[in-house]
Amino acid sequence: MRIIIVGFGVVGQSFIKILLSKSAELYSTFGLNPRVVACVDSNGMAVSPQGLDLSRLLEAKRMKKSVSAYYGNKKFCPSTSEIIESTEAEVMIEVTPTNLENAEPGISHIVSAMKTKKHVITVNKGPLALAFSSLLELAGYNNVRLAFSGTVGGGTPILEFAKKCLRGDRILSFRGILNGTTNYILSKMEEEGLTFQQALADAKQKGYAEATPKLDIEGYDAAAKLAIMANWIMSRKVSIADVSRCGISEVDLNAIRNARQKGKAIRLIAYCDNDQLNVMPLEIQPDDPICVSGTLNAVTFSSEYSGEKTIIGRGAGGLETASAILRDLIEIRDSISVPFDLMA
Repeated sequence: MRIIIVGFGVVGQSFIKILLSKSAELYSTFGLNPRVVACVDSNGMAVSPQGLDLSRLLEAKRMKKSVSAYYGNKKFCPSTSEIIESTEAEVMIEVTPTNLENAEPGISHIVSAMKTKKHVITVNKGPLALAFSSLLELAGYNNVRLAFSGTVGGGTPILEFAKKCLRGDRILSFRGILNGTTNYILSKMEEEGLTFQQALADAKQKGYAEATPKLDIEGYDAAAKLAIMANWIMSRKVSIADVSRCGISEVDLNAIRNARQKGKAIRLIAYCDNDQLNVMPLEIQPDDPICVSGTLNAVTFSSEYSGEKTIIGRGAGGLETASAILRDLIEIRDSISVPFDLMA
């Protein structure tokens, strides 16, 4: 299976490391023999119809900060969309940073791939949070798959759990913690008595928060994930603009202490049913299944017949998110009805 990778940060590199470590197992178990024929980062690209040497690709990125160093000093000038459209491949993996304002450049990459009949795997929340229905419609029109399990929950299969494990039942609502950074900050404030700013500084120092963490602490990241879930799980036709959102920047130690006196904890909770769509800090009972600590994510689904089911797991991390990409790749491989030896 020929693959184009667009974006080569932590997640993209982690995915390549998984391929290198699991190549024999992927072939023997799933009939999957991935061949990366193009890789693009913000500073250049590397292309080989025969397949790039993955170890060499990682080394080029590590030593020279760009995959363009794969060729030494040689540079290629085509745009990313031109590379996507002109390179023969079955799958394009889009792992560029999330942009929740206009979803670029990720949405253009996805559209270019689907228009040239390539299946798409993405962990980029922007395109789906802003244009979910349109992208699914385009995928259907071009008879390709759009897979995005890593956009919510990272390596924790939250979307698959809802769509597959609860198949035949009807999900009436769901609520949960969808952002590990805010959960870490609130947990630190609660457990160690840190102020918001102290807990935020600690999260940055440990790599859980970005240098500019607005998307996390103001609730945008959780709102984007909620919009994706609402569309996919509840068949709501919504975007991030439809989410009522309030972050945690105004949560202080007094609020944490007041909640504790009532035997409760404050968490940033995302909620969806057929009418509501909101993200806000709420007081919840400490024995509530979604009252997790640290960087964990947790979602409780309320269904018509089987009642409540909760899934908990790590919501971020390079290898964790890369594992979601691999899950999607295996599913796409299984869905393509061509002879085994041709796809290998």
